Amino acid sequence: MWPFRKRQTWEESGFFRDFTDWHSHILPGVDDGVRTMEEALRILAEYERLGIKDVWLTPHIMEDVPNTTARLRERFAELQASYQGKVGLHLAAENMLDSLFEERLERNDLLPLGTDGKHLLVETSYFNPPMGLQDILMRIKSKGYYPVLAHPERYLYMNEEDYRRLKTLQVKFQLNLLSPTGFYGKSVARKAAWLLKQRMYDYAGTDLHQYPQLEMLLNASANKNLCTFSFACPKEKATKKKGPRLHFRGYCGHLSA
Repeated sequence: MWPFRKRQTWEESGFFRDFTDWHSHILPGVDDGVRTMEEALRILAEYERLGIKDVWLTPHIMEDVPNTTARLRERFAELQASYQGKVGLHLAAENMLDSLFEERLERNDLLPLGTDGKHLLVETSYFNPPMGLQDILMRIKSKGYYPVLAHPERYLYMNEEDYRRLKTLQVKFQLNLLSPTGFYGKSVARKAAWLLKQRMYDYAGTDLHQYPQLEMLLNASANKNLCTFSFACPKEKATKKKGPRLHFRGYCGHLSA
């Protein structure tokens, strides 16, 4: 049952208590996200105030932003040394499925998502899929990883049939929390609503690039479909009740297929 009798913002809803942000660009000065250490620390202070438990820092790696694993780890260590708060910091990457990714996959030069080290956050162009998308996803799996597709609702070329096909390949989906608000446009919001209704999302993230974006998210109206959405933690014991356990807001710690 939807508990809110009147409009509530995301901040008022308490949605972020014990939340894990699976996708962010808070690591400063490495991509098109946060530029300075000061802004990164300001965002993390706000995360702590909201009760967010963990955040995965997922900077871009692509041909146009050729970050190296060594450079990102170096910058991550600098952030860890500067931040003294309670939010758990974790380093991964958002991998564009391009030729650079193919080279890194072959070398196993990757920054996986999740404490089990078996998941890769991936993205494609918003307008066109890479050639042989299914083959690339299968190669990821052949290397022992499970692909997590960042913000599937934002890809203009994808439709309902595409989403269903990806799910048969055991591709996991990560929702951008601003998508249902209309931040990226009405079409993206409609796709996000459909994917939520079909219970296709596995993870959620802010995809935060700058502090004003966080302010917009907190002031947006809370989405009842998202607030009541759940995904199954595969290592939880099955209950007598039908349907998955509620883990969408919190971090259950079990990222596995």
